[in-house]
This record gives sequence, structure tokens and C-alpha cells, in this order.
Amino acid sequence: MKKRSKILFVCTHNRCRSVLGEVIANTKHGDFFQAYSAGSAPAGQVHPLTLRYLEARGLPAEGLQSQSWDDFADEGLDLVITVCDSAANEICPLWMGDTPQLHWGMPDPSRVDGTEQEVKEAFFDVMDALDAKLAGLRASLS
Repeated sequence: MKKRSKILFVCTHNRCRSVLGEVIANTKHGDFFQAYSAGSAPAGQVHPLTLRYLEARGLPAEGLQSQSWDDFADEGLDLVITVCDSAANEICPLWMGDTPQLHWGMPDPSRVDGTEQEVKEAFFDVMDALDAKLAGLRASLS
């Protein structure tokens, strides 16, 4: 059996986009990726709308947490993917220095100020974009 690639999704607060990436990678591409998410300054909890819209899509939302990227220093990661512009511009920890990195800038759907339908569409758009990028990454690594 082929080893799954270990990837870490990073966003500053690890409340929304990075968590969405982790869940989508593990549920829709879990035979290829083993994904985690973290932040440089974790908020301590996953955004409630992240949990709501994961569940709305039939994706698991239980047990998710906002955690520090330092928690993954010994994980042996194959790839780090930043999903917010501020995280992409931060100085990464030394342990991450040799790990290949990609930046997939995604808008923060939790900051959308609109109707419930507009917020839902913003979350689903980011989820779809992450799924498409993961499918493309998977194809390029196969």
C-alpha cells in the first residue's frame, strides 16, 4: 500500500479555511492524503460557522480543534499549504524550513457580511475550491 502524503493546512487563527482543508483532504482524498490543520496564532476554537457548513455538506465536524503549528514539529510532514495571505507572509518555524510549501490564497468565508444564503455560498465556494485544488495536487503527485 502506498504511503499517504502528510499535509498541514495553515491559517493564522486555524478557525476556518485551514480546518476546511483538513476535513476535505481527509474525507474526500483520505486514501491519498493524511491532513492536519494549524495556525501561527490559534484562536482556541473552530469558528461555529465552519462546523455548521461542514455538517451542511455532510462532512465530519466533530472533534476539530484550533491548534498551533508547533504541535506538528515532529509529524514528518510532506507538504505545508497556507490558505490565508497573512499566514503566507509569516516567518515559518525553523522545523518547517525544509518542508515544501504551497500557498492557496482563499477568501475568509467567516468574514462575509451578508445574508445567511450569501455566507453559506461563500463557505461552499471555498470548500469547492479546496476540493478542486486537492484533486489537482493529487493528480500531479500520482
